[in-house]
Amino acid sequence: MQRMNATENTIQSDNARRLRTALGQFATGVTAIVTRDASGAMVGLTANSFTSVSLDPPLVLWSLRRGARSYQAFRACQHFVINVLASDQIDLAQKFSAPCADRFAGMSWSPSPAGGLPIFEGVSAWFECKTLNSYDAGDHTIFIAEVCDFSHAQRAPLLFHGGSYLQPHASTAA
Repeated sequence: MQRMNATENTIQSDNARRLRTALGQFATGVTAIVTRDASGAMVGLTANSFTSVSLDPPLVLWSLRRGARSYQAFRACQHFVINVLASDQIDLAQKFSAPCADRFAGMSWSPSPAGGLPIFEGVSAWFECKTLNSYDAGDHTIFIAEVCDFSHAQRAPLLFHGGSYLQPHASTAA
């Protein structure tokens, strides 16, 4: 097992790659988070930094790299929807994580109750949220939001581990 000196303030490029690889050993769920920019155009991205914070009040958080193209839209928005992707939604995850002229083209979705933001068909869960606070941390901003509405289905979530999406396993007959 390789170790890095934790007292270093900056990470050299080879250590940055090693750190990213080490962090990638923690399996996460995959989300598609959507909002509207100042002109009203829909903006979305794939993120795996989503987690619950509190049940009372209902709070969640996620983080976004400040250099992301969608950063200003999320920094300025009041509401957004977090779509928790199901195991069969790798194509959606890839579409929302790669440069694309219109990420929403050809997507099947329903409008969220309060803001009319996309809730994608077939997700494991969705959360319509109101931004409460944001905090700069390193090269990211952490967004803390109140859950205004939500729903879930009994669908296996899409997972990400070691730089890859985990494929669902075929069930075997007994």
